[in-house]
Amino acid sequence: MRLCTICRLPVRRALTQARYLSTETPPPAEILAKPTWSVRSLLSSPSNDTAKDEKITPKQLHHLLKLSALPLPKTPEEEHSMIATLQSQLHFVRAVQRVDTKGVEPLHAIRDETDQGTQEETITLDKMKGLLEEEVQVGYYKRPKRVKAKVESEAEDWDALATASRKKGRFFVVQGKGKKAGEAA
Repeated sequence: MRLCTICRLPVRRALTQARYLSTETPPPAEILAKPTWSVRSLLSSPSNDTAKDEKITPKQLHHLLKLSALPLPKTPEEEHSMIATLQSQLHFVRAVQRVDTKGVEPLHAIRDETDQGTQEETITLDKMKGLLEEEVQVGYYKRPKRVKAKVESEAEDWDALATASRKKGRFFVVQGKGKKAGEAA
């Protein structure tokens, strides 16, 4: 199981602090033998469900469901289940918001910034070779111009009107709002 960046942060901080506090590095098995943090701390337990967070009322739930264009619960049990789920999600979001992000540079984009990922995304002459071979030199100053290739595909040969219920020549016939079927103009 892989942890997300937010979940790895407390573990990384604990390991970094331990590294600075001790002069000798303990073996990894010893570090992993004592858990310093648990994912369970992000999940709300039934005992402290409403103790720390404000209680969500059925009125608030109905308002959120209407804003989201979702159907209202049909039974009180379903409503209670939705409130419990929403309460659990709010508890998780608040735990994520409490994470100390001092010194963490914000992401500008989600991408693979490892050396291998950067190498895969780098445009090299070898990757461009095929495109460069499709160009011809034009004019006195030998400007490169790409030669347009003829695309042969079955997509251009299909009959767009084959599924139309009504057509006139090469056009679709659409029923207008003002006139009903069978009325003369």
